[in-house]
Amino acid sequence: MIEHLGEKAILVFRIGGLEMSFDVVAMAMSWIVILLLVGLALFLRRGLRQDIEEKPTRVQAMLDALMDLLQGQLTSSFASERLARGMLPFISTLFLFVLFSNWLSVIPYMESPTMDLNVTFSLALLVLVMSHILAVRMKGARRYLKGFLEPYAFMLPLNIVGEISKPLSHAFRLFGNVFAGATLVAVVSTVLHPAVIPVPLNAFYGLLMGAIQAFVFAMLAVAYINVAVEG
Repeated sequence: MIEHLGEKAILVFRIGGLEMSFDVVAMAMSWIVILLLVGLALFLRRGLRQDIEEKPTRVQAMLDALMDLLQGQLTSSFASERLARGMLPFISTLFLFVLFSNWLSVIPYMESPTMDLNVTFSLALLVLVMSHILAVRMKGARRYLKGFLEPYAFMLPLNIVGEISKPLSHAFRLFGNVFAGATLVAVVSTVLHPAVIPVPLNAFYGLLMGAIQAFVFAMLAVAYINVAVEG
């Protein structure tokens, strides 16, 4: 297992002078997570098809508890109620995607898409673009651009570097933690008996640490959007 650790199956397309490379495993695992989320959404939506006077079903109770959890733990940190309501779908989807991606490694022969830096960096760039789009819409273009000159005009290069560093730290934090956990489990599985210690160790890093890293990633997204919009 250690001999093949870090190996990747890369699919390369060449169109004219353009070359595009794809990590087959990361793409396949990402689509599995997407299908799981879509299936969960359809399952929860199906439980809402009843008259409002009827007694709530278990699915409705689960959905209500999930929404309360997401609102209370994630979007409550936004500076304004309006922004919190508007960003609830985005932050919740981001959290659930990272959560399911981290948990996928618990299933035998499955890998977390977040073990690939391209996946985590794409999510971090998505947060960066979203934060700046919201900043322009809520502040106006003039006030938004003026923010790069604060507190002094000569701080412009440092402010730009600071914005560039946000997605880098955002992506590497998640990637590093998930990849380190997967590497540790692989090493322990090779050195020790694969059916004893690696099982609880994989559950610890896959379930507990996976949930923590998903929560941290979502909270950092909230912080970056808050700073861009309200700062």
